[in-house]
Amino acid sequence: MIRSGGEASQNNLWLEPVDASVANLLAVLRRCQGQPDVYREQAPQVLETLAWRARIASMGTACRLAGIGLPAQRLEALARQAAPETDSERAVAGYRDVLARIHAGEVGLPLTPGTIRALHAGLYAYLPGEGGAWQWRDTVGQERLAGRRETVRPASVQADEVPGAMAESCDRLATAWEHQAVERLLVVNGFVLDFLCIQPFPAGNERLARLVTLLLLRAAGHPVGQYVSLAGIVEQTRQGYEEALQRSSAGWATGQHDLTAWHQYRLGVLVYAYRAFEKQANALDTDPGAGGREVWLAIEKFRPGQRFAISDLEQMCPDADRATIRRALGELREQGRVTCLGTGRASEWQRT
Repeated sequence: MIRSGGEASQNNLWLEPVDASVANLLAVLRRCQGQPDVYREQAPQVLETLAWRARIASMGTACRLAGIGLPAQRLEALARQAAPETDSERAVAGYRDVLARIHAGEVGLPLTPGTIRALHAGLYAYLPGEGGAWQWRDTVGQERLAGRRETVRPASVQADEVPGAMAESCDRLATAWEHQAVERLLVVNGFVLDFLCIQPFPAGNERLARLVTLLLLRAAGHPVGQYVSLAGIVEQTRQGYEEALQRSSAGWATGQHDLTAWHQYRLGVLVYAYRAFEKQANALDTDPGAGGREVWLAIEKFRPGQRFAISDLEQMCPDADRATIRRALGELREQGRVTCLGTGRASEWQRT
């Protein structure tokens, strides 16, 4: 790692033994790792629905953490690739596009400084001139995004050291990944902590750190972040996140920091995500019944408030007969998920 003063020193903290709590979390995650694969083979529609929900949830979290307020309907419209109309929407659209590229597997390893700069440029693709350039100032107190102010922590390296620090961190990531000398989830944690301590860009570092996390977890065989919003879990446990980051970044500049609290928090978030995935996937797989699952998933594709007819569902669900569609609609209406607008065979329905 490049330290203050520009001197390079070898940091082997990623290779240090972990305590029992971290080892136990890793053991749990090994058992959870294949959960999405089961549904990919048996009920791919379930994964499709969870991925859509997680995309909107992640975009919503990115909005709130950046101080951006968008109505739910507009957020969903952006998720459906609507063109952004304001600076706030342009910031969200950039996050949307980079998120989609990562989940589609369009960005992979090796993770290089050039790749990281390109991802940051993608965040600001709709705000030309603001993305892809390394940090140029030594003292960072606040960053401005779409007219809002987002608090960030001071960087642990000088601005002119950023390119070297990122190059060294990426090299260490590649070496550890290739030789598998340490559990890859721990390597992911170590790299992201380095990134947050370096603060390589004038703005957008936390948002990019979340995206890089998803990229590396996918490469490590843990794509659960595609189906459950990890950013949403961090938002709900923000105090724990801040405390873990503060404890594990203390002494980072001299290589005297302790990664234990960071590992505990980050692995705990991943365990929570797998449990949420299992719960949500099971609910989709049985609700409103195996025969009506296809109908429910089709209705999920309509926007809230959008009208549709039974004939629309018949076209979207060729394997479901009219009786199955009506039964599914009745169950969903009892649950308050759809509303019938009128009576008779020509009546329309609306997703609530």
